[in-house]
Amino acid sequence: MTDTRIRLLQDEDWDDVAALEAVAYGASGLSEGREALRSRHRASPSTCFVLEHAGVFGGYLLALPYPLFRCPDLSMAERGVGREGHRGSNLHLHDLALAERVRGRGMARRMARHLEETGRGARYRSFSLVAVHGSRPLWSRLGYRTRPEVALPASYGAQAVYMTKLLDPAADAPPGSARGARGTS
Repeated sequence: MTDTRIRLLQDEDWDDVAALEAVAYGASGLSEGREALRSRHRASPSTCFVLEHAGVFGGYLLALPYPLFRCPDLSMAERGVGREGHRGSNLHLHDLALAERVRGRGMARRMARHLEETGRGARYRSFSLVAVHGSRPLWSRLGYRTRPEVALPASYGAQAVYMTKLLDPAADAPPGSARGARGTS
């Protein structure tokens, strides 16, 4: 797929990102708006990407360091800038949206793999996301595991589900559980 490129998100991409996000999430009430999205990007610009297909904007992915078993609230922007400096061990895939013209071509899988390569290179031990719009089967096929014990902010709606993909088995226990730091029971 030489006509497809994934690159870091840049300032000039925000009109396309905001427009696609509004189309993807507006009808379901999950749209955050430009400023909240930009706050996620400011928290970790090295883990936010744009997909170009045939030289045209085709989608975006926003990810940021976030504590495992927690996630951003869609109704609030991120507070503070430069979370990368205190990143912890979990990388949260906050949003992945694709333009209609590139769907069904494996681009979501390709972008998720790009993020995982980036995260592994930066020594993250786990990845997380909140599956919305019935996307749980896609994420399950990509190795993410449903975590029904994790409570989500109401802003995600009743059908959303928290999911994780662990690179380090010791990261598998929610805070306050009986599992130790080495992953033993």
